Amino acid sequence: MSYREGRKRVAVIVTEYRFNAHADVILGRLLGDFDYTPQVEVVSIYTDQVPDNDMSREMAAKRGVPIYPTIEETVRAPHIDGTIDGIIIIGEHGDYPVNEKRQKQYPRYRLLKETLEALDGLALTVPIFSDKHLSYDMGEAKWMYDELKRRRIPFMAGSSIPHTDPVPAYDPELLVSASEWLIISFSTSIEAYGYHGLEVLQSLAEKRRGGESGVRSVWALEGADVWEAMDRGEWPEQLMLQALGAYPDVPGGHPRVQQADPVLFAADYADGTKGYVIQFKDLVDQWGYAFRTENGGVTAARCDSEKGRPFGHFERLTRLVENFIISGKEPFPMERVYMSTGLIDYGMESLYTRNRVDTPLLDIQYDVEKGS
Repeated sequence: MSYREGRKRVAVIVTEYRFNAHADVILGRLLGDFDYTPQVEVVSIYTDQVPDNDMSREMAAKRGVPIYPTIEETVRAPHIDGTIDGIIIIGEHGDYPVNEKRQKQYPRYRLLKETLEALDGLALTVPIFSDKHLSYDMGEAKWMYDELKRRRIPFMAGSSIPHTDPVPAYDPELLVSASEWLIISFSTSIEAYGYHGLEVLQSLAEKRRGGESGVRSVWALEGADVWEAMDRGEWPEQLMLQALGAYPDVPGGHPRVQQADPVLFAADYADGTKGYVIQFKDLVDQWGYAFRTENGGVTAARCDSEKGRPFGHFERLTRLVENFIISGKEPFPMERVYMSTGLIDYGMESLYTRNRVDTPLLDIQYDVEKGS
């Protein structure tokens, strides 16, 4: 394969590459699918699993990109002159076990650890992107975060949803004075889709005056317990209703009539502010939110994600990833994804134990304006 002069060269590490998997809608674009014109050059691929409906072999052969059997070889990319300029890890989708807390045990820790070991062997530092949250295990997530900070590796991770446009648009300066946020999520996939909602929460909350102060505790409820807690005033019903007002086609009547089994995640921030994600099975099919400012005003919007293929929000994410690889500059502090990882991991633990969970590992402060 001949490589285009001047393009940054990237190694891509995925759990699996099949139709509509995250590897398809991100790596597929980088290989020129979806009528996308990539700005970087994929020079090597590693696939952790190869399902019956695998697309990686055909696409790689068509584009002349080698698939290596190990992460070390993928990072080393021995067939090219010189070294790679960036690494993209897509550890989403695949046949992996689910633990007792209903968390899918994606090997994101292992994929990153082997990537860092390969970089060590080359004495190389390059920007790394990792899709979704860091790990289902907070011990692993803490190690990943600490290692990346210690090595001063430019790092970007997370969901595509925080990068969508809000509808209707509003003045982002309103977020500076926000003190309470409620996110609408959907799906029966509690962890996978709940994470999207929790990263949306963190992407909004981090913009409040003074920056991020850390999270003291997380609690979560499901089923009738959610509605009973609402009746006791433990989470803001009015914010939920106002957030749903941003959707054009929500069924009439109160959501408790339509949705008997929602899930609620709640975060108690160290500065006294509070955030919530309520996840319905099928009331809506996009994320959305409402937030209350210090003067009592409420702003509501939905996240304008594309509901079907080609999933245009992944085009925006892919372009952000490419710009990050090219510039080496993090588009937002990596602390956002570390915090969001903690919110979903502790949230799933709370659902499992049916107790509030203290979160000392989320005693993290950062400021999006000043950097972490």
